[in-house]
Amino acid sequence: MSYDLVPHLRLPVICAPMFLVSGPELVIAACKSGIGGAFPSTNCRTLQELESWMLQISNSIEPGDAPWIMNLITHSTYPRLEEEL
Repeated sequence: MSYDLVPHLRLPVICAPMFLVSGPELVIAACKSGIGGAFPSTNCRTLQELESWMLQISNSIEPGDAPWIMNLITHSTYPRLEEEL
């Protein structure tokens, strides 16, 4: 599957993933405004919460909206890396 990012952005801007600040509401608002919305996976304290956020965001975004982005921590010492992949 190919996704052409440019037609979905009004500006070449990303609402940066901010620790303990970015959540589904901010990501959805950013995407609907035409900029990429991002959140760090570490803002979700459990894998169940992460799944809930991803579903909430995915169900709120329309096909013409900007994409959402999850900042995945890939350092080898991150204990949830395998589960989040």
